[in-house]
Amino acid sequence: MTMTKKNDGTVGKALDLLDKVASVGRPVRFSELLAESEYPKATLYRLLKTLTSQGMLGYDSERQLYSMGVRLVRLAHVAWQQSSLAPIARPLLDELSLKLGETVHLGQLDHGQVLYVDKRNPASALSMFSSAGKIGPGYCTGIGKAMLAFLPPPQREHLVQQQSFHRYTASTLINAKQLSAELAEIRQQGIAFDREEHEPNIICIAAPILTGSNRVLGGLSVTTSISRYSLQELASFKADLLETAANIGRLAESWHFPESNS
Repeated sequence: MTMTKKNDGTVGKALDLLDKVASVGRPVRFSELLAESEYPKATLYRLLKTLTSQGMLGYDSERQLYSMGVRLVRLAHVAWQQSSLAPIARPLLDELSLKLGETVHLGQLDHGQVLYVDKRNPASALSMFSSAGKIGPGYCTGIGKAMLAFLPPPQREHLVQQQSFHRYTASTLINAKQLSAELAEIRQQGIAFDREEHEPNIICIAAPILTGSNRVLGGLSVTTSISRYSLQELASFKADLLETAANIGRLAESWHFPESNS
């Protein structure tokens, strides 16, 4: 979750509150927000009232529940069209998913984490954490590591130090030293793997999406299960993955996503 800077004032507080409501994943009561809020009760209530009146939050007075507002739906749709790789990349994602018969993810960096902006499933889709609009960790997802690896060194080092290093599985990287070593290998190989690091049984192969000048635009991954493929077998997707990532990079050469990597 994005943390408010001290000089962001009321706007920053309101945006943090939107993040908190969204992170619950369901309609939420005032008492639940208050229990985890750093703001006094009166301040929290005032922020909720403002967000509700502006259509950024919805409020069910009968059940006394807050949820994301319809105005956000409109804004999110516009952002998806104007500020994400998804509209450019979707035909290529569909083609890759159909060819390989596996789930394809498209992501972009958000403060060192992965913002999933699109996900294309085959007919027999796996159940997994990721979906468009969700935020995933950068240090233990293939797509996150692929993007981090190709950032300029000062930016990469800063974001490595910002990772939370929560152990999701026995395979999760647990410190900055391990992550930095793997990122160096990824730069040499051009691809990254998720070796059941975020979710048990889920593995992926991932590549960065770069401009001609090697600026990181996003990342692309092919995700499957250990019941379908081994990591060695997954490596056979490398050529198709790199070709698709390169094609997306060429299509997006003059496109600029709002910078939010630091």
